[in-house]
Amino acid sequence: MNITEILPGIHYVGVNDRTTTRFEALWSLPFGVSYNAYLVVGDKIALIDTVEASYGSLLEANIREIIGERKIDYLVVNHMEPDHSSSIVALRRLYPGLQIVGNAKTLQMIGGFYGITEGLLEVREGETLDLGGLSLSFHLIPMVHWPETMVSWCPERRTVFSGDAFGTFGALDGGITDSQVETEHFWDEMRRYYACIVGKYGVPVQKALQKVRTLPVETICPTHGPVWQQQIDRVIDTYDRLSRYEGEKGVVVAYASMYGNTEQMAERIARELADQGVHPIRVYNLSYADPSIVLRDIFRFDTLLVGSPTYNGGLFPPVAELLERLAARCIPARRFGFFGSFCWAGAAVRQMGEFAQKMKWEPLCDPVEMKQGFSANMYEACRNLAARVAGKPAQEE
Repeated sequence: MNITEILPGIHYVGVNDRTTTRFEALWSLPFGVSYNAYLVVGDKIALIDTVEASYGSLLEANIREIIGERKIDYLVVNHMEPDHSSSIVALRRLYPGLQIVGNAKTLQMIGGFYGITEGLLEVREGETLDLGGLSLSFHLIPMVHWPETMVSWCPERRTVFSGDAFGTFGALDGGITDSQVETEHFWDEMRRYYACIVGKYGVPVQKALQKVRTLPVETICPTHGPVWQQQIDRVIDTYDRLSRYEGEKGVVVAYASMYGNTEQMAERIARELADQGVHPIRVYNLSYADPSIVLRDIFRFDTLLVGSPTYNGGLFPPVAELLERLAARCIPARRFGFFGSFCWAGAAVRQMGEFAQKMKWEPLCDPVEMKQGFSANMYEACRNLAARVAGKPAQEE
C-alpha cells in the first residue's frame, strides 16, 4: 500500500503547518495544524478540498506522487474558508480542464474570492458524482461553521469527507489515521478547536450529526487533524456533547487581578472547592492565560466562576473580553458564580450579574464582593460560594 493510501483509491495529500502561531490570527497553535486534502481515484479523479496557499507547491507535489501526469477531473469544495480553498486558483492553472464542484453558495463564494466563474458544477443535496468504480454524494451542513459547508460521502469505502466537522488543532506527527498517531492530546485539541471555531453553532452541528448518523461511516476524513477510523464513536460523542453544550462535572475559576486582592479571593475559593471535594478544578488568570484554553475548559466543564476587580467603573478588560466571547458563543446554560472587588465604588459584580441575566444563567448564589483588601473576613463568603458549587447548604462545615 502507498504510504498515503487511507483506503483503496483514497489518498491523503494534505500538509502540516508547524510555523503559523495563530489560527485565524487569534488562536494559539502549540502543536501546529494540518490542512487536509484527499484524492479519490477511480476511472476519474476528484480532489477534495485544497490547502492554505503558501503550501500549494507541497500539495502539487503530493498529488503528482500519487497520480503522476494524470489529470484531476474534479475539485470538490466542501468548505470555502481560505485555509482550505486558497490554492484553487493555482490548481486551475495546473489543471485547466478541472471542474470545480460545490453547492450554489460555494460557487458564489468562489467567484467572490477568486474571480472564477467558469468550469463550475453545482450539486444539490443528495446528488451523486460518478468517478467510475467510486462515487461521491453530497450533503449540506450549513453553518458548520460557514453557510456553504457540506460533506462528501463515498459509499463504496464508507468514508465521509467532513470538512471542518470533527477536526482538531494539531499537526500530524508522521501518521495520518488514528491508528498511526498518538491521539491523546488531540481530544483536548478537538475541544479547543470546537470552542474557538465552531462553538456558536451548536444547533447546526446537531443537524449535521443527524445526517452523519444515517450513513454507515467507517472512516471520517476531516480537514484538520487525524483521519478517524478506530475511534469514530468517541469522535461523534465528543461533538455531540460539545454541540449540546453538555458540560461534564468540573469547575473553571477564571479571574483577573490588578494588585492581587481578587487573585487571593480566587485562590481561596479554589482551595475551599477542593476541601468540599469538588474536582477537577481549573484556575486561570485571564491576564496571562491562553484564551483558547480557557474557552476549551468552559465548554468542557459544567461550572464557571468568574472574578473581576472594578476598573474605570466597569469590568477589568480581560474579564470583559472573556464574557464577550462567551456571549458570542450562545452557551445556553452553565452553573455560574461570580466574585469581585472594588476600592471606592463597585461595578464589576453588578455587571457580571447583568451578564448572567443576558445569558439567562441562574447564578448559584449571591456573589461574593469585597471592598479594598483581602483579609480573613472574606473566608466565610468564599467558603459559602464553594459550598453552593458543591451542592451543600451555605456555612456547612
